[in-house]
Amino acid sequence: MAWSVYDGPDAPSPVNPYGTNNVMTRKTILAVGAAGQFAGLAVTALSQLGARVRGFVRDAQQGNEAQRLGAAEVVIGDLRDLRSVDAALAGVDAVFYIAPAFLPDEAEVGRHFVEAVVRSGARRIVFSSVIHPVLAELVNHAAKAPVEAAILDSGLEYALLHPALYFQNYARAWPTVVESGVLAEPWSAESRFSRVDYRDVADVAAIALLEDRLLCGTFELCADGQLSREEVAELIAEVTGREIRSHRIDPDTLGDEANAMRPMFAYYDHHGLVGSSLILRAILGREPRTLRAYFEEVARKSERRFSPLT
Repeated sequence: MAWSVYDGPDAPSPVNPYGTNNVMTRKTILAVGAAGQFAGLAVTALSQLGARVRGFVRDAQQGNEAQRLGAAEVVIGDLRDLRSVDAALAGVDAVFYIAPAFLPDEAEVGRHFVEAVVRSGARRIVFSSVIHPVLAELVNHAAKAPVEAAILDSGLEYALLHPALYFQNYARAWPTVVESGVLAEPWSAESRFSRVDYRDVADVAAIALLEDRLLCGTFELCADGQLSREEVAELIAEVTGREIRSHRIDPDTLGDEANAMRPMFAYYDHHGLVGSSLILRAILGREPRTLRAYFEEVARKSERRFSPLT
């Protein structure tokens, strides 16, 4: 696949709110998937701290979005195309890596990417993995374990991030939930989950990329609370002033496209997915963002979007 670089404005250089131990702000950091919903937050966090970010994206449209988010330059390519990967890594000092969701060959792609990072001479990688990657029953978790092993064996400086479920996963369904009054997912309404605002994960990634204090660490990243869907529905109801009911979708009604996720649904039915907020609070030096605050933010944005012009 062909690749190209689009130059953009240099990232801004505000004061680092995390202190003076910022050792890499003058270096170039590659952000994989820089236009994505989650990697894009890392691009913004890094650029706001004065780092020069190179975005790795699939096409020019994504390149424009990555630059809007703060990338100073963009390389177009594909994770499966080693030529474009090598081009993206040329001359970078550190890498933020997050894999596309449910990538079929995620483990293989990730291992090859780590090999390319080593080959490039970059010295640091921060991998946004997942909470509890040892859960072999969950394909999207287990696929990250070999990538973590490759990083540990690589000789690179590293930080492994284990975020819980993202607050932002609610954004797409929010209008439907509020309009229908139903919060529906294909697992038990009583299963408990830890969650996290990915903006907090992005802040941790920026610290790990720009400073040395998180090197060689593995960090479980969760906000406070281990809520069931019933409790989340109650929280949305409190924020919106609307009645919100909790409902379990029968996985058998979701069609063949959901087959890859059925083991995940079954696991969530019986176990949920929980962790501790202690590590995130300690790294950030502040309280993590809360799910209530996130819902309040989404509700305000939704009201502005649909309010009639005055």
